[in-house]
Amino acid sequence: MEKRLFVIVLSFLFICVLTPYAFAYEETIYNWSYKPEKDQKPVTTETHYIELLEQTGGFFIGDTSQKELYLTFDNGYENGYTEVILDVLKEKQVPAAFFVTGHYLEDASDLVIRMAEEGHIVGNHSWYHPSLPKVGDGRLFNELNNVKERFTELTGVKEMHYLRPPRGEFSERSLKLSQKLGYTNVFWSMAYKDWEVDKQKGEDYAYDQIMKRIHPGAIMLIHSVSSDNAKALPRVIDDLREQGYVFKSLDDLMLQKQLEALPFP
Repeated sequence: MEKRLFVIVLSFLFICVLTPYAFAYEETIYNWSYKPEKDQKPVTTETHYIELLEQTGGFFIGDTSQKELYLTFDNGYENGYTEVILDVLKEKQVPAAFFVTGHYLEDASDLVIRMAEEGHIVGNHSWYHPSLPKVGDGRLFNELNNVKERFTELTGVKEMHYLRPPRGEFSERSLKLSQKLGYTNVFWSMAYKDWEVDKQKGEDYAYDQIMKRIHPGAIMLIHSVSSDNAKALPRVIDDLREQGYVFKSLDDLMLQKQLEALPFP
C-alpha cells in the first residue's frame, strides 16, 4: 500500500513538474526508419530524426569508422529461445542489451535475473508496449517506472539507463520526457522482419538477412522470439569476428560519447 501511494505521488509530481515544459514540445509522431545500404556501408536516416536524437542524447548507430557492433534484443514476450541465446552469448563472451516489457518481467523473471547476473544490459521497453508519443505524460511515466521498479525488485539492480521506444514510434515530447526520466533512447541501424513466429524461414535465411545488413557501428535489433535467430546466432558471431568485427556493450558506446563531449582539445 505504501509503495503504491509512493508511485502515485511520484507520478503526480512528474506531471506537475514536467507537463508545463511538455506543452512546448512538438507532438508530431514519427516512425523510426533508416535508409539501407549495401556492401557494409553505414546506414543513414532522416535529418530531422538525427537532430532530435542529438538534442535528447539518443542514438541509432555507433562509430562508423570502427568495426564495432552492438547486439540488442527486443523481448516483448518469451517464446522459448532466450535461454538458447543467453547460452550462446555466454559461450562466445558477447555482451548484449535486452529490452523488456512488463509482460516479460512477469512471465520470464528467471531469464531477466540471468541476464543481469551474466552482465548484460536490461533496458526498458515499457510495461504494456504502447506507442509512447500517443499516451499522456502520466501514462508515459508509469509505463517506464513500473518496468524499472519490477526489474529492481527481481535483480536488486537500481539502474536502468536505456529505452527502446515500442513500435519504433517517437515524438519530440516522448524523447524529451523520457530523457528527463534518465533514459537514453536507443534505436537501431540493422534489423529485418524476424518477429513473425509463424513465418520463420530457417537458420540460413536469418543468417543471410543479418549478414547482408551489417556495417561498422551497427546497433543490431534482433527479436528473441525468432527460432531462426537463435539457430543462426553462433555462426553470425563467429563469422563477423572472422571479418574483424568486435561486439561491444551499449555502455561502451555511451562512455565513448561522453568522452567525446568533454571540453578538451
